[in-house]
Amino acid sequence: MKHLIFLFFLAGLIGCTPSQEDYFDLIISNVNLIDGTGFELTKNVNVYIKDNKIYAIDSKTLEQNQNILDGKDKFLIPGLFDSHVHTSSYKKDFERFIHFGITSIFVTGGSKTTDEFYEKLRTLGEQDSLPSPRVFHTSQIMTMEGKHPAKTYGASSWIDGETVFNLRDTLQIESVINQVSQQPIVGIKLVIEDGPIPPFVDRMPQEFVNKVSKEAAKNGKGVFAHISDNTELSMVLKADIKNIVHFVGIDLDFENGKQLIDSIYKSDLSWITTLMLEKSFIYPLYPEWMQRVEDFNVFDTEDIKILKDSSYIQQAEQYVYMLKNVWGIENPNLENIIIPYVEEINILNKNGVNMVLGTDTGNNFIFPGYSLHEEMQLMELGGIEPIEIIKMSSHNAAKMLDMLDTHGTIEVGKFADMILLDKDPLKSISNTLSINKVIKNGRIQKRIN
Repeated sequence: MKHLIFLFFLAGLIGCTPSQEDYFDLIISNVNLIDGTGFELTKNVNVYIKDNKIYAIDSKTLEQNQNILDGKDKFLIPGLFDSHVHTSSYKKDFERFIHFGITSIFVTGGSKTTDEFYEKLRTLGEQDSLPSPRVFHTSQIMTMEGKHPAKTYGASSWIDGETVFNLRDTLQIESVINQVSQQPIVGIKLVIEDGPIPPFVDRMPQEFVNKVSKEAAKNGKGVFAHISDNTELSMVLKADIKNIVHFVGIDLDFENGKQLIDSIYKSDLSWITTLMLEKSFIYPLYPEWMQRVEDFNVFDTEDIKILKDSSYIQQAEQYVYMLKNVWGIENPNLENIIIPYVEEINILNKNGVNMVLGTDTGNNFIFPGYSLHEEMQLMELGGIEPIEIIKMSSHNAAKMLDMLDTHGTIEVGKFADMILLDKDPLKSISNTLSINKVIKNGRIQKRIN
């Protein structure tokens, strides 16, 4: 039976059979293919690219002798998605995303995200002359006055009606969502939480959350909810919201919390991980992590120097103290902080919840491009198999963004976004950093250095 399934799979790979008359923009020959669907590796295939898309996949002897990229003993995976990004220095950030094989990003608001700013991001992402990922984004953040993110960061660039929408009453919600839905957004960014740091404020009322979900649906848009605990998770599920942009702060009880768990399984959720947030809080205590970042020579020396300031070490020590003395985590090192989260993510993923990788790039110690690989390594640290991690960073992201027909996997008819690796990522997910070539839209991209 398994043999028959594999034969059907190979038949699906072939697509349009290349002939001697066909000429291709690029052929990746004799490569080991990990297509992002979660299916097992396929050895020694040719991937044909024509007009920016994957035309065919087979294992035949090649007729064409030009525009061939030798994939012998190499590994081909889909271009990666970072599905939680904030950026202000986007021109530098975009080069770094491409350098590390992130061919698509999902921007979830930010202090500079006017309609004009979003347009600049999209325009850069749509061209092929300068290295840049494809850009998808939410609306500006919807929150309430005096709440996160303006309360947390206090920047003057949080301008109501331009970079953020402060919801004052439920009557306002219809017009605001109608307004932002005229833009090419994927969905509405909604901040519900009462934090993230003391002094805590009141959460957004449930009736506001329900109204945002209802009006977004009227406009054909999803809602991407920012939450930080189980109470807010319950609010999201009650409002029938299908997307959550953080997993940090969640603490699921699979034995005694059956009602909440059942609600999750019935909800058709897509859930972005962002465990890099937790790692970023303790980053300054591990100089070897920063040394790895420096060794790539793609980040500004001055920026790294600033991040080595002793004040960041003190903040990290305070965070560790809180984890130990408030949250009761003995020896709060990376493993003890991260593994419980990943174990829950693994269970959810196996039970059909669409778990998606994202980093919350834009925060200190979360580095554009590189930190998605760190996020992948955190998943492996907690026991998730590499083939599933690759799927979470490609297929699952495209599914969440409702573009799986054209993006997210290496299959016939889809856009040719992919990474050629020198080492096998199924042996260790850290091998996704052994990048030989990055291909976006069927074209080999220029990398830094």
